[in-house]
Amino acid sequence: MRRVSTLGIWALSLLSGVLLSLPWLVPHSAPVALFALVPLLLAERLARRSALRGFFFCNYACFIVWNALTTFWVCNATLGGGLFAIFANAFKMALIFELFRFARKRWTGALPYLLLACVWMAWEHLYFDVQISWPWLVMGNALAGSTELAQWYEFTGTMGGSLWIWASNLFLFALAVRLPSRLPLRPRLALHIAGWAVLLLPPALSLGLYAGFREVEEGSVGVVIGQPNFDPYHKFESMTQAQQDEVLLRLFASAEGADSARATLFLAPETFTGSYFLSGFTEPNATSQRFAAFLAQRPQSAILYGASTYDFTLAHRAPSPFSRKFSGGWLDSHNSALLQDASGKVQVFHKSKLVVGTELMPFPKIFAPLDDRLGGVMGRCVGQPEVSLLHYGDVPLGCAVCYESIYPEYCTQYVRKGAQAMTVITNDAWWGNTPGYRQHFNYSRLRAIELRRDIARCGNTGISAFINQRGDVLTRGPWWEEAVLEGRIALSSRQTVFVRYGDVIGRAACFVAFLLLLLLAISLRNFRDVYR
Repeated sequence: MRRVSTLGIWALSLLSGVLLSLPWLVPHSAPVALFALVPLLLAERLARRSALRGFFFCNYACFIVWNALTTFWVCNATLGGGLFAIFANAFKMALIFELFRFARKRWTGALPYLLLACVWMAWEHLYFDVQISWPWLVMGNALAGSTELAQWYEFTGTMGGSLWIWASNLFLFALAVRLPSRLPLRPRLALHIAGWAVLLLPPALSLGLYAGFREVEEGSVGVVIGQPNFDPYHKFESMTQAQQDEVLLRLFASAEGADSARATLFLAPETFTGSYFLSGFTEPNATSQRFAAFLAQRPQSAILYGASTYDFTLAHRAPSPFSRKFSGGWLDSHNSALLQDASGKVQVFHKSKLVVGTELMPFPKIFAPLDDRLGGVMGRCVGQPEVSLLHYGDVPLGCAVCYESIYPEYCTQYVRKGAQAMTVITNDAWWGNTPGYRQHFNYSRLRAIELRRDIARCGNTGISAFINQRGDVLTRGPWWEEAVLEGRIALSSRQTVFVRYGDVIGRAACFVAFLLLLLLAISLRNFRDVYR
């Protein structure tokens, strides 16, 4: 009997891991997240009642399954980094669940479950700003593939989805263990009314917002997106930069919007060109010169493209802990977005939210000496301290470079500074034909809703697309094919509640979690005093 019970507990735990993964893997399966945690909560209840030892491993296995099924594709780009992301992220989740189990030994009733939800959401909120940041599996992202259910994110941001998912799971768990039947009539009715309201009102509100939404259009900009489709693993072996430039310019020229009489913003992917020196060397970049010749025939147009840029400093000491030795001086590298117009002016934005390991060296005082001894295996990109806008004529635009587009509150800074539309440039080809590039694309749809901004998205190999202010995909390109897309992005100066006030739910969760942890610490101290 004990063996069957143990197998049942393991099965329930692993089932939760699979259910949690489905919204990231199967289109329009977001509602699964509303009950995905119930099997794990039932497993914990059974383990406690049967005095099962080692439940931590069931708990940890659940989150390993969730992380592995949804983000295994990171291993395609970096095996070590991918495995670390899976196991380390799952371990953090498991520790939060263990904290809940610890609280269950000292508290009864609903308080431990409230602690679990609040600490989890506080961790998600803080995870957006720490140096080693990997918020890909924030609960609210479960709605990224079902944006018609996420329209209320313009008020709450993605953390509103996390709150909804946790509240729904806890209510359905209460029904599963027949908690309402043990309550007096009035509390039982109150629980049912509140629970069903929490479960059903957000999607009803969202569908109403979706049906009644009218896009704000204070003008528009014509955009041509070029998807050159270069394999990043063989990019410089199979083609020279000049040949790549020719492919992109051929795509641009083939578009109707490339007519010299039209004002057009041409959009190219992240890190399209390299060896672009911003300072220290006066020799002009060859790609920039080719773009200038193209724009000379189109004086009202501009090209927004990604580049690996560098600042060279001739000095005895490194100007920053991220600098590398180069030609008797020091080199600082950036992952940048450049906007070049026909006059020759080039505006620069440096990506701030950098990928740990490949772009960002966290805690450089610790890791820089180690990286030097290993021959420089870690990325040392330098980002700018805060967002800035790129101006296409008199139109202020935000440009989220790749990884930045998964950070909701970070992206609100573009709109607060006046961005009337958004662009996203990315290169998701490192992951191959896996769910990774589709997940990343869907996160841009959530940003469109939260900001209520049109988005023109350019991916090296896809998915390039035009997304409107309610997250609908108006036009999208194929995956791993050359493509050129034409469209217009509407301009808006309106600010959503989420843009104005930011992640209120995340901050509230941090405050409540702090109070509950303080209460837990006090109760633990009192418990020790009694039995001293």
